[in-house]
Amino acid sequence: MTGDQYSNTIAQVFGEDISGSILPPIPPMARTDGLLASGAAYVGVTSDQVSQIQQTATSIAAKAVDEAHRDFLIPCRPESPEQADPVCAELFLRETGRLLNRQTLEDVRLAELVDIAGYAAEQTEDFYSGLALALESILISPEFLFIVDQAEPHPGRPGLERLDAWSLASRLSFFLWNGPPDHALLDAAESGELHTRAGLSATVERMLSSARLESGMRAFFDDMLGFDEFNSLAKDPIVYPMVTGSTLQDAREQTLRTIIDHLLHQESDYRDLFTTRKTFMSPALAVVYGIPAGNGWTPYEFDADSPRIGLLTQVSFLAANSHAVRSSPTLRGQALRERFLCQVVPPPPPNVDFSLLEEAEHAATARERLDVHNTNPSCAGCHLITDPIGLALENFDGAGRFRETENGAALDLSGELDGVLYDDAKGLAAAMRDHPKLSNCLVNRLYAYGTGGPVSLRRDRDIISWFENRFVANGYKLSALLRDVALSEAFSTISPGEIQGNISGSDASETPYRFSGPEFGPPPQR
Repeated sequence: MTGDQYSNTIAQVFGEDISGSILPPIPPMARTDGLLASGAAYVGVTSDQVSQIQQTATSIAAKAVDEAHRDFLIPCRPESPEQADPVCAELFLRETGRLLNRQTLEDVRLAELVDIAGYAAEQTEDFYSGLALALESILISPEFLFIVDQAEPHPGRPGLERLDAWSLASRLSFFLWNGPPDHALLDAAESGELHTRAGLSATVERMLSSARLESGMRAFFDDMLGFDEFNSLAKDPIVYPMVTGSTLQDAREQTLRTIIDHLLHQESDYRDLFTTRKTFMSPALAVVYGIPAGNGWTPYEFDADSPRIGLLTQVSFLAANSHAVRSSPTLRGQALRERFLCQVVPPPPPNVDFSLLEEAEHAATARERLDVHNTNPSCAGCHLITDPIGLALENFDGAGRFRETENGAALDLSGELDGVLYDDAKGLAAAMRDHPKLSNCLVNRLYAYGTGGPVSLRRDRDIISWFENRFVANGYKLSALLRDVALSEAFSTISPGEIQGNISGSDASETPYRFSGPEFGPPPQR
């Protein structure tokens, strides 16, 4: 699990007051193919991290059975609080273990946990201390910490395998809700409903209409946009005194609120996120934007003649992709291509000569400084695909504030995005909205996020194309895309042999398979 998924699980099972009192003991994850969620498929655990996991489990278990929580978390009372009570212990551990392990506990495992609780209760003469030790055993188990995909032969598709019902329930839940399955989803898995077309469809519709969907999609876009960088982002307080840590966190929140409102509440076209003037504003952000401050978070719409248009001109994108003391067209151009278009910008070559760039430090504008890169063959290739985009955003400084000039010099904001010419940020926004790779990138990232591993060009190209065609046909609506992915056989079917399955059907019922070969199926753990 990711750190957020760990916290969400604890909150779902024990309450937010307990989850809010602990730091998730999850090891850091490497961003893989644009997503931390994909990096979770390959994370390892060191001995020190195992110790942290154990300490956190001890803390959670102790809080769950303390006097402040036991009355509503434990569904029974022991005959004596000083003695073991296997009946009460079994009732609590059966229900709680099912939620934490995301499947019904096997009888042998349940009996083992009841024995642990009983033995510890006898040693401590405290029923609740014994229960805490058994609960701790669940919280440190691999079945809780790892999202394990278990497969079984597909009864209707010889040669194929499908996720078993418990694994499918977990995949759906972490995909749509970024948290564990609830009782209803686990019931659907246990009854076999998830492996019927009607049952799966009803389950997905319920999940899409749940308030938990907003939390799940916030997590996805936070990951896709690389907003974990805000945890360590800072601006020079002398150059940008109005930008504090809380201001930057508000910038992150502003963009997430904008995305969720636009895509889920308004059910609008995904592409219009790059041209919309509607957003939300906090008092701290109003100072940076140069507008009157309201009370708390309020809806806000920029005027039609405002330079602010779409996500690219929000403080989150501008400030996160700048230096501590000034803007950076290169970082902004790179972020635009990598975050929204899924294009990889190569790292700088080794032994780059920066002497010419240092000599240009006294140039008035970023465009003049960056012209140096075009004279250096080892730099020009990459900078020509990043800088023209970023230069269109030079009306905004390193904190995201609007400016007419830089060092008193006029700004040239014209540029080109993959053959589309524009004069300013508004033109760049329009070019981004209509870019042919924009929708493909979202589908790519969403499918990888949902299935728990990076997309392979060889394995998944036709699958991604199928989903993208459906996305376009449904008016670029996120809810429709989520439904298509969750209901597709590609989401739950594994092909251990040759490439097979219908991947080009035009009818909505002809959903594609995930293929091919054991090495191309979903990773065993993520």
